[in-house]
Amino acid sequence: MSNGLQQAAPQAPTLGQAFFYWLKLGFISFGGPMGQIAMMHTDLVEKKRWISEHRFLHALNFCMILPGPEAIQLAIYISWLMHGTVGAIMAGVLFFMPAFLLLSVLAGVYLAWGDVPLMQGLFYGIKPAVVAIVLFAAWRIGSKALKNSVLWGIAAAAFVAIFVFDVGFPWIVLAAALLGVIGGKVMPDKFKGGGGHGASDKQYGAAVIDDHTPTPNHAKFSWVKLGITVVAFIGIWAVAMFALGGNQALSEMGDFFTKAAFLTIGGAYAVLPYVYQGGVEQFGWLTGPQMIDGLALGETTPGPLIMVVTWVGYLGGVSKEVFANPITAGFAGAAVATFFTFLPSFLFILAAGPMVESSRNDLKFTAPLTGVTAAVVGVIMNLAVFFAWHTFWPKATDATPFVAPFEWFAVMVAIGAFIALWKYKVDVMKVIGVCAVLGLAYTLAMGAM
Repeated sequence: MSNGLQQAAPQAPTLGQAFFYWLKLGFISFGGPMGQIAMMHTDLVEKKRWISEHRFLHALNFCMILPGPEAIQLAIYISWLMHGTVGAIMAGVLFFMPAFLLLSVLAGVYLAWGDVPLMQGLFYGIKPAVVAIVLFAAWRIGSKALKNSVLWGIAAAAFVAIFVFDVGFPWIVLAAALLGVIGGKVMPDKFKGGGGHGASDKQYGAAVIDDHTPTPNHAKFSWVKLGITVVAFIGIWAVAMFALGGNQALSEMGDFFTKAAFLTIGGAYAVLPYVYQGGVEQFGWLTGPQMIDGLALGETTPGPLIMVVTWVGYLGGVSKEVFANPITAGFAGAAVATFFTFLPSFLFILAAGPMVESSRNDLKFTAPLTGVTAAVVGVIMNLAVFFAWHTFWPKATDATPFVAPFEWFAVMVAIGAFIALWKYKVDVMKVIGVCAVLGLAYTLAMGAM
């Protein structure tokens, strides 16, 4: 690294150069939040040297404790630091826009041709892959988060609460946070935040935003600026809700996805049960199997996994006939769901970013967040059980939970997919692709018999 250390800092990127980088990232940001964060680190810290390692990790530590998708928030933060509010909006919108357009188109195709045998065969293989993916997510998060019997107990209690007693996700989050507050005082050793992203001693040469680069004027903290930012966002939210006032279904979506945005503690998998409860059970925007299909497509498209809200919004707009034209209705629902899901992410960065810049200390997970993270593992396990139930017993209902047929082939595909993810670390998209081909081959063979 000695040669890198002797390099002078590169020239600061123009807004146009930054625009094309964030646009490219929006189209290639596969691999979930950790993959997207790793991609940004490689590009912005190691190659382009737009930001130093320490400043990058400082921003990431902050984004990790926020509700919402941490990868897009990190993009918003870095672009805000370089180009102010315009940069923040640009990076955030470009990060999710390709996925929004792609998922909206796929939702329209799905509704138009989802009953075609080819599509049915592909989804027959994809659904058990989703079961394995969600189960693997629970294992991956649990192996890092559940460091002791107390946290295991919180995870188990969360699973029982949502699976047996159908307790709403927000109440589980609140209860877990309260347990964290109490536990942090009574038994602090059990609620220490583990893992995470600490400081690093790696150096890649001088950066545009280096360790000791002064905070730019637009990123300096002031109470007046904080107040104006918060009021501005409340005003934007209120105007948007007022504009939807004449349409009950869209208004309900705006309200629901605003709440969802503040509950995505622990990543997209954590909020999916809440989106399911609202989208399927409470409002009837889509069915359980449609939710599984949407998650499968969300796994194979660029952008944050939480983009599944675009799918939910599109299908909800069509099912509730928010407009007479189904394509217009679908895009309207998708736009509302996406807008209200991501609006708070911009608020968090633009409002709190100056405070973070004013004190560049490592941010730690608090005891309440440790409790919530433990509960999230139980909630994700419930999601895996729900998806497995609908996949292995496709005709099941609450009254007849295990009615025939039992899809033994789907069970085998799910087991194989989980082993591929867990033991052999196969890429998620490859797993889904192979499972889709297996599903198509199986359905064609059964149809020919």
